[in-house]
Amino acid sequence: MSKYEPLWKYLKDNNKENYKLSYEEIKNILGFDIDHSFLIYKKESKEYGYEVGKISMKEKTIIFNKV
Repeated sequence: MSKYEPLWKYLKDNNKENYKLSYEEIKNILGFDIDHSFLIYKKESKEYGYEVGKISMKEKTIIFNKV
């Protein structure tokens, strides 16, 4: 089980076309701040029907799109 699995399950369970989540919202879902390892684990989101779109360091948001 990946440490990011709660996030992937959140996306899948809410089943929206796309999400724009702030780093703070993601922290609330996961229980910890995201870090550079997110870039390695982001490919796992496809197993749950989503792909990582734009990661904005300036806005501190990540966009997820339904595949």
